[in-house]
Amino acid sequence: MKRRVISLVLACTMAFSLAACSGGAAEAPAEAPANNETEAAAEEPEAAAPEETAEVASELVDGKFPDTRHISVEVYDRGNDGGSDPTNNMYTEYIKKGMLDKYNVEVEFVAVPRWTETDEINNLLAGGSAPDICVTYSYPTVKTYADMGGILDMRPYIDDYKDILPNLWGWLGESNLYWDSDPNDGTTWAIEAKLANMNRVLTFVRKDWLDTLGLKEPTTKAEFHDMLVAFKDNADKLLGKDAGKMVPYSVSYDVGWRAATLIESFIDPKISDKEYYVNGFDDRKLTENGTKDAIKLLNEWYNEGLMWKDFAIYGSGDTTEDDMMKAGYVGAFTHNWDYPFRNGEDSIQANLARLVGPEAKYVAIDPFEDKNGGHTKFLAGPIDRKVFFPATNDEPLASMLYLDFISDPETIQYLQIGDEGVTHNVLDDGSFEIIAATGDAIQNSGMNIDYTITCNGLHLTTDELTKKSLAHSYAGIDPEDVLHANDIANTDTIIGINVKVGDIEAEGGVGETLSAKRDEIYDKAVSAPVADFDKVWEEGLSDYLSAGGQAIIDERTEKWDAQYTSENIR
Repeated sequence: MKRRVISLVLACTMAFSLAACSGGAAEAPAEAPANNETEAAAEEPEAAAPEETAEVASELVDGKFPDTRHISVEVYDRGNDGGSDPTNNMYTEYIKKGMLDKYNVEVEFVAVPRWTETDEINNLLAGGSAPDICVTYSYPTVKTYADMGGILDMRPYIDDYKDILPNLWGWLGESNLYWDSDPNDGTTWAIEAKLANMNRVLTFVRKDWLDTLGLKEPTTKAEFHDMLVAFKDNADKLLGKDAGKMVPYSVSYDVGWRAATLIESFIDPKISDKEYYVNGFDDRKLTENGTKDAIKLLNEWYNEGLMWKDFAIYGSGDTTEDDMMKAGYVGAFTHNWDYPFRNGEDSIQANLARLVGPEAKYVAIDPFEDKNGGHTKFLAGPIDRKVFFPATNDEPLASMLYLDFISDPETIQYLQIGDEGVTHNVLDDGSFEIIAATGDAIQNSGMNIDYTITCNGLHLTTDELTKKSLAHSYAGIDPEDVLHANDIANTDTIIGINVKVGDIEAEGGVGETLSAKRDEIYDKAVSAPVADFDKVWEEGLSDYLSAGGQAIIDERTEKWDAQYTSENIR
């Protein structure tokens, strides 16, 4: 009956919402449309009371279920060429065997396309067939489903099963487990995975091109611009017959993410906690003070022919830009801190070495200075994906035990490094060196984060082992290049704080619309004629604010003022 009720509610809701849906953003899927709770949703049973959860926990005999339970778990299908089957490989077998042996729980993995995740989860929830354990990058998405009665409140399970969840509590702690808890009623619709490594976005440049032209690594915007001009002016020397394919600088269609460090260099490093929070509902920083100036600079570079002309055409999941990097046509780009090192033999770095020569490679640089001469990088805090249980999950205890198993340091270590001689070697100092894998040992995501859903970033059984192994975590990559990128990523960082003001109702149901408008504003503003930039930016921003952005800003401001007496709380 429970599944039928929720299915009917969501099916009715999604019939209206899906018609308006489009693809999600690169690393933060947009939220589903909001809807008022219907009468049918009100019939949904409340989350189990503490005494009920205690009864369920008592069903365990010697720590496991006497009768076999079954749960399903979402896993991203990234569509990697030559990758392993995300639902059936060496790592899924390890998890399945471990859960069956330890808890007598069968695990089934359900593949969800990474780049259309929001649409797919909408459909699964509407059909009452969503996996028991779901993952998303967008909390507003979770909240929207919760408002429709489609998600379980995890608070009772977090609290009352604490004694049998030592790994989950030990790894995430109160901070991440309660990060999204409502300060008024304690409801917790999702738990936050933890970033073991908070490194975010960096700029990379072709070291061999710098050497060929006798240039130093740029440390300021002006030097970076001059370098791009030098690349463009020397295209014949650098690319020969392929000079016409030269792209001095690339950021892709997702400008807000990919140009993050440039945008952040225009934000006041002393920005108040309140101002940053009020405008921080969009992690692409569209409404932060300083963002317009950053995009105006990109617009100037674009009109000078220093950027990829067709960047806005190719959306999420498209490989055109990566293929250009691998072929050696791109001089510099801004992306995730370890992007050119990922994917073993198919990494950007490995392809460059094969196609161009062993001297060809990208190195990290830090060229965007802030107004004080530093290189400020704003980090979101130690949070990552949001893990939640749909209301159709009738095995919450088994699901919590899964999260505990997946948070065990031994489990995380195996999923990240695999088997000796297959996916890693052990070095003389005891650290691990990742080697290229084949077949079902291939990891489709960096550090296998699609399975270590409570952990993002290298996290081995000891901190010392993790530090020693980080430099050797990318098959075929010079360890010094990894360490250099890591050092830059940790320079002048400002870590975000958890603002506890309760849910922002204005955020519900508008995420997909605002994300699409945001990307369009960035793309059009960067590629507009210089003379039209201000008009394009202001018209786009006005539309964005009237579509829900201003309502979010206003509510965030109101709730901050009601909760805090100061503009800074750290």
